[in-house]
Amino acid sequence: MTSKSSTSSPSTTNGGLTHFDQGGQAHMVDVGDKNSTHRIAIAAGKIRMQAATFELIQSGNAKKGDVIGIARIAAIMAAKRTSDLIPLCHPLALTRVTVDFQLVSENHSIECQAQVETYGKTGVEIEALTAVQVGLLTIYDMCKAVDRGMVMSDIRVIEKHGGKSGDWVAIVD
Repeated sequence: MTSKSSTSSPSTTNGGLTHFDQGGQAHMVDVGDKNSTHRIAIAAGKIRMQAATFELIQSGNAKKGDVIGIARIAAIMAAKRTSDLIPLCHPLALTRVTVDFQLVSENHSIECQAQVETYGKTGVEIEALTAVQVGLLTIYDMCKAVDRGMVMSDIRVIEKHGGKSGDWVAIVD
């Protein structure tokens, strides 16, 4: 097997895309020389549904059980298994995962926010995004028998802390 080495940084050879080598081949980013720091990412998203579905979840009387509780566990599990789902994502030893859901009566939606932390050489944005998406997918799965038209939206990173690039907070309207 031949390996290509490059003296150019990926950011100058691939328009800033770090998951491709100089020849355009996908690869796992080498984080070996990076410093370990406390890294935190917060992601959010929401799922909108019919009023009756919202009320079913809010009342805790869904046929399959505690929708929010099960979605929280699924989200935490997803954060821990992110590298099994995203091909070039590093497996990380997560030190903390929290997942919160807020029921918003005005528009029959449930907002999910996940915070993921580690002490390591690479960030946890993908883990936080995966937690949110799987949490919302779990709500969909548990309620699809009564509402197939639920819509997941606004999945995004809202904060990131740690690492060489430091802190970043999204400007969210």
